[in-house]
Amino acid sequence: MRLDRVDERIIAILGADARMSFSEIGAEVGLSPSAVKRRVDRLMESGAVRGFTVVVEPHAIGWTTEAFIELYCRARTSPGEIRDGLTGYPEITSACTVTGEADALVQVRARDTQHLEDVIERIGAEPFVVRTKSTLVLSRLVDQPVLSGSAG
Repeated sequence: MRLDRVDERIIAILGADARMSFSEIGAEVGLSPSAVKRRVDRLMESGAVRGFTVVVEPHAIGWTTEAFIELYCRARTSPGEIRDGLTGYPEITSACTVTGEADALVQVRARDTQHLEDVIERIGAEPFVVRTKSTLVLSRLVDQPVLSGSAG
């Protein structure tokens, strides 16, 4: 699906505030509420917009520790096997295969260093993991959602 500038603006507006009404969005982009709804429905159907969610501030719920864990896996471990093994860890906020020495990179949030240590031990015990290497996050410098266009 090819996005035009109006689609990009709608996505940016929803990214900033997904609770905005179709009427409010329409006023911003110069469309009727029903035209905005049709566009949002089309964006959802195409997969350009996957859904709407709440953004939780980890510190507000007591998850103050963040780390990135490099996974070094046994030979011929597939991405699907890694994904299946990591599914179910509530502490994992993202995971991806990567280039370089490591096979995968996992982002983890935890209550504290003891909780983080427990998570690292559990991940390291997965049958496909040979070893891990962890990096603790000290402070976030840039943390923004992926948006098409800009709301401004």
